[in-house]
Amino acid sequence: MHTNDHEATPTKAELDEAALNMARNMFQYARSGDADHLAAFLSRGLPPNLRNEKGDSLLMLASYHGHLDATRVLLEHGADPHLINDAGQMPLHGAAFKGDLPITTLLLDQGAQPDVTGPSGRTALMFAAMFNRVAIAQLLMARGADPAARDAGGVTAYDAALKMGATDTAALLAPAN
Repeated sequence: MHTNDHEATPTKAELDEAALNMARNMFQYARSGDADHLAAFLSRGLPPNLRNEKGDSLLMLASYHGHLDATRVLLEHGADPHLINDAGQMPLHGAAFKGDLPITTLLLDQGAQPDVTGPSGRTALMFAAMFNRVAIAQLLMARGADPAARDAGGVTAYDAALKMGATDTAALLAPAN
């Protein structure tokens, strides 16, 4: 029996749908911390800096949701810790916001720079300060974060802590008198 080659070949629409489904799965693996699936696909050529419709990279999703092993796998496969999402944030900003010390430490150990900013000029230290994340603020400063850095509006981490009522980080960052 002779088969029609046209019937066996997927259409462009079918290929597009399959690619979208695969991408959705990859973002779900990052969001849910499925390090094993991510490692398997990364070792077969999945781009480590794949981004979703909001500009979130796989690394942003894994680190923001507190998945240490998935974050490590992505970094080991070349994920860029300085990719900025559509909200102007990077994985280190998300980890500081969430107060996740192990993720913050891993990102810094794997090359994330503490004072890299997005368009707003906000540093990870500013996020830590705003949300009263003392241990994160201490770590960032120990790794070279500049407490005197100012965002695009001229606000320092100390100013941000005061504005948000984050008394512990405000005390930590208070300028010497």
